[in-house]
Amino acid sequence: MSRSLRVRPDCIQRVKLAVKRNGYPCQKYLAEELLISLSTLNNYLNGRAVDVLNFQEISERLGLDWREIAVFEDNSNGKVSPEVVITDCLEEECSLIYVERPPIEQSCYQALLRPAALIRIKAPRRMGKTLLIVRIMSQLVQKGYRSACLNLHLANRTDLTNVDQFFKWFCISVGQSLGIPNQLAQYWDEEFSTSKVDCTEYFEKYLLPQAGSPVVLCLDEVDRVFPYREVASEFLGLLRAWHERGKVEKVWKRLRLVVVHSTEVYIPLNINESPFNVGVAIELPEFSLSQVLELAQQHGQDWSQAAVEQLMEMVGGHPYLLEQAFCHCQINGKDSLEQLLQAAPTDAGIYANYLRHLWRILQQQPDLAEALLKVINADCPVRLEPMQAYKLHSMGLVKKQGNEVTPSCYLYRQYFKEHLSQELR
Repeated sequence: MSRSLRVRPDCIQRVKLAVKRNGYPCQKYLAEELLISLSTLNNYLNGRAVDVLNFQEISERLGLDWREIAVFEDNSNGKVSPEVVITDCLEEECSLIYVERPPIEQSCYQALLRPAALIRIKAPRRMGKTLLIVRIMSQLVQKGYRSACLNLHLANRTDLTNVDQFFKWFCISVGQSLGIPNQLAQYWDEEFSTSKVDCTEYFEKYLLPQAGSPVVLCLDEVDRVFPYREVASEFLGLLRAWHERGKVEKVWKRLRLVVVHSTEVYIPLNINESPFNVGVAIELPEFSLSQVLELAQQHGQDWSQAAVEQLMEMVGGHPYLLEQAFCHCQINGKDSLEQLLQAAPTDAGIYANYLRHLWRILQQQPDLAEALLKVINADCPVRLEPMQAYKLHSMGLVKKQGNEVTPSCYLYRQYFKEHLSQELR
């Protein structure tokens, strides 16, 4: 049975205000950033039913907890619980087209079976981190593990600028994800303790025992905290401390940590307090030629190797860009590939919304735009300031070659060469 969600009537005004609060002058810009239709967004904002995944993604982008604002319903208009929707959502996502990148999946799965495990997954946005996580988590849930997924993008600016507020938000959010009632008031000592100690006590004496099984805690978009030095230092140091305690203390052996981020860790951390130099490091690569051929087959496209290579010349092995091309050709026929490639680096192509989203980000950061233009105009790899390289890589616009970078694909080189040259003229 397919599931849909709609915003509760008493929360409609709240979500509409969230659009403006997050800096979107109109709904069109938000829809383009999320790569969804304007009608889907309009349905969401006016309390009409939308697909579960769209509902969660829009809520996340607006900094809203989807569980707090949703009416849960099925096709028969009967209400269902959040737990049912979460389970169905996992099942639906696992049924999506997925191409394995051996031995990554097995490495993650085997690592998380071990007590006190910690894995770190790093890749630019839209490289398949979420699908990988869902796939691994579903396998662990089948073995009786409890899973809690928390995207740090849901934390608002107030949470990220105040250490005490952040740790309270973190504890409550993880508890909600596990379906465990909030008992924070019983464990939080405002007068004689610290936030880190109280947070640790809450997990050690309440959340982990209440879970009843090993807990896999996945923290997505962890780089969201990097600009907030005090919160980042305290939070990341705490994750490392929990990992170390899991080596010797029984209750902490039950916690498995998955830390997901897009950029390099550019904040200074004590080597003994960083979670980024322990555990298992996973970096998602682009798809190889054989993997792209498999992706085409899963889309029902019987392409020759030459045709696939032609597409990869434009977009490389980027999973999202390839997925969009195969979906387009699935609808319009393989003969549409030539027209697709011709229009791809323009505002008339299938990547127009995606490219405009990246373009708006660059317009807001002129130094980053200048750095990308420097890379695009060069005939060889370019060395940039570390922060510029980190940001461009996290956006997926450049590939790293040692300490130097090159454009990720021909699509970006062509599109941004024209736009940046005009903007910075």
